[in-house]
Amino acid sequence: MKKFGLLLAGGLAAFILLKTIGPMVALLVSLAILYFIYKQFLKAESTGWKIGLVIIGLIVLSATIHHIPALIGVGAAYVLFLVYKLWNKNNKPPVNKESDPFVNFDKQWNELKKY
Repeated sequence: MKKFGLLLAGGLAAFILLKTIGPMVALLVSLAILYFIYKQFLKAESTGWKIGLVIIGLIVLSATIHHIPALIGVGAAYVLFLVYKLWNKNNKPPVNKESDPFVNFDKQWNELKKY
């Protein structure tokens, strides 16, 4: 039953991730452009160039804000990672030496030899 729930959650997360891959790429590109505009703004010396960079930056910022729902895709990728991690998790408890039948037999045999 647990595997079925993981399969269902993973399938839904994969569907959402595939649906939002385009906006995620556009968000990444617009954030990269915004970063380079910011770096150029810090280097610029003329006031006209700074004003032009601010205007271009505001246009790119509006495009970045438009792609904010792509963060749902990032969340879906994280859920998919968690499902993968839980799917491969070993659910068997570690074997204790005390519960191993051969070890118990050796202990009992040694006790019998004492008498």
